[in-house]
Amino acid sequence: MTKFATSEGTEKFKKRFPNVAKGHFRNAQNLTVSSIGIGTYLGNWDAATDEGYVNSIVKFVESGGNVIDTAANYRFQRSERNIGQALKILHEKGFIREELLICTKGGFLPFDNEPPSNVQKYFEETFVQKGIAGFDDLVAGNHCMTASYLQSQIDRSLQNMNLETLDVFYIHNPESQLSEISKIDFDLRLANAFERLEKNRVEGKIKFYGVATWNGFRLQPNERNYHSLEKMWNIAEKIGGENHGFRFIQLPFNLMMPEAFLLQNQQFNGEVFSTIEIANNFGISVMISGSMMQGKLATGLPENIRANLGNLETDAMTSLQFVRSTPAVTTSLVGMSRPSHVEENMQLVKIPTATTEQYERLFS
Repeated sequence: MTKFATSEGTEKFKKRFPNVAKGHFRNAQNLTVSSIGIGTYLGNWDAATDEGYVNSIVKFVESGGNVIDTAANYRFQRSERNIGQALKILHEKGFIREELLICTKGGFLPFDNEPPSNVQKYFEETFVQKGIAGFDDLVAGNHCMTASYLQSQIDRSLQNMNLETLDVFYIHNPESQLSEISKIDFDLRLANAFERLEKNRVEGKIKFYGVATWNGFRLQPNERNYHSLEKMWNIAEKIGGENHGFRFIQLPFNLMMPEAFLLQNQQFNGEVFSTIEIANNFGISVMISGSMMQGKLATGLPENIRANLGNLETDAMTSLQFVRSTPAVTTSLVGMSRPSHVEENMQLVKIPTATTEQYERLFS
């Protein structure tokens, strides 16, 4: 597989599905992307789960979804390899690489196929002895974001998925570093990382980059693990100029975790905004993780929420409808390791997003 997502390719993908409802396809960096993306985080590291993911990814794309999200450490690199298998099948079915937005992450130790019996030995043999990273670069025993380490992860991800270019590469949970280093040292590490990612853009290995966080954008500015999106943007601009590649962020947002939309914790020009708002102001595409809180929002939703969002067939669909209907959200990611998950969730493709009035009633 070669190349990357293009404006023409993703528009071609949209035209394959003329009967989808208004609001399903959105613009992200001049690409046409689906409002629902498939995640590949959870599941056992066994052949049965591998097969489930391969079949689910194929069914997802055939159902009108073109955003695929993964990470090197998901299921010990098996999820990336499953994507590579699925892409081969999709190619045989007539889908081309340029139609799909493929996103991955690097930061956590990926291991290989299964958890190692000795993590320290694994790190030493895989990274230290090869001059990729040292023990001083490792935080909390499992996170590293030095330039050479991220390079190794980019190269490994390309190999795992048999790709020439990654559409989006995220630094995975960079706030993990702040548990052990100062904010000044963190900014320096981030700048070095961005510099290497810009180099990879020039070399054609990635198109865009960003950060995929869990807590960093959901905290108050005085909290230790807080991330300032404005500061990240300024670092990227200083390194890459106006056409830098820092154009995507990923963070959790759902009915139980509304901070990304409601918490005004990001400062810009003397004003405060929510993370989603300020990302929109900068022209950064927002990808949402944890749309169903890892399944916890797939059942048991209060009746008033179901009613306000259109009394959809299932609670899982209702939770996804909430996220994808949020202003300035690009894509709602949800893990789908079985084709039955895809069949249920992708019913939303033919259902319009919630109206502004429906959405606002949830907060009144």
